[in-house]
Amino acid sequence: MAVFKISESFIEDNIASEYFACDVARCKGACCTLSGGRGAPVRDDEVDELRKTIPYARQYLPEQHLKVMDTVGAIEGNPGAFTTVCIGQKDCVFVFYDNGIARCSIEQAYVKGEISWRKPISCHLFPIRISANTPERLRDENITECFTARENGRTKNIRLSDYLKDALIRKYGESWYDEFREECRRRNESR
Repeated sequence: MAVFKISESFIEDNIASEYFACDVARCKGACCTLSGGRGAPVRDDEVDELRKTIPYARQYLPEQHLKVMDTVGAIEGNPGAFTTVCIGQKDCVFVFYDNGIARCSIEQAYVKGEISWRKPISCHLFPIRISANTPERLRDENITECFTARENGRTKNIRLSDYLKDALIRKYGESWYDEFREECRRRNESR
């Protein structure tokens, strides 16, 4: 896969051209309920912040998730490999359901102004994943559950690079994003 470089990050070329706009009415929040038993990656520097959100996120969670959180916790793993805990090898422990759609209780508390930290950056950036290697590599996690988001992005003419603007700025800053966006534009014009 071809890549391009912004600062010290390598970005897979398809990120520049891919269309994407979440359509939770159709996917039902599938990114928060992927099978496999490992939850969302949590960076070492996010662990304390995530723990601070728990008292606010708990109010939105179903009883089963609260029991798991009280028994085994909300985060598992070791430095460099932390994740959120999963329920039944599927749902993130922070998931609650709203009319059949999986929602994030951390995001809910953020939207309601109860906390200032939005959620783990891995969640905010999804479907982009960042390798743990050095130098880091950004890749598009092209999963079937996000087909409707890709279709929706094409219909609305929203590129993945634009859809994730806030998350990318949060992670890398505005000047990085501006350079990234310009490179995406340049690559798309030359196709």
